[in-house]
Amino acid sequence: MIGGGQPERSVFRGRRPTGEVYSPELAEEFPNRDWILSRILWLCGRESGTNRGPGVDTFRRFIYIHGTPDSEPMGIPMSHGCVRMRNADVIDLYARVSPGTAVVIR
Repeated sequence: MIGGGQPERSVFRGRRPTGEVYSPELAEEFPNRDWILSRILWLCGRESGTNRGPGVDTFRRFIYIHGTPDSEPMGIPMSHGCVRMRNADVIDLYARVSPGTAVVIR
């Protein structure tokens, strides 16, 4: 769990806050960024050969649940393998879970 206490729309790169807060102007300045905003829930697979272990490991592949610009569409693949959420929703989720909470993605 990364980003507790950071402002909504905080920008993360390499799982560290950059000190930036997302805005349309920032997006225009960096049009090719895959925006990771507000909070990060870094996932760790539990099923050997499916999402844990060589070649498939969720943690080593840096798969997260994270915030995304509110202007981005939801429900269609757009990230580099992550689960994207609205910023207010990922902040709410972050407050409700703790490390080790089981996550089922269907």
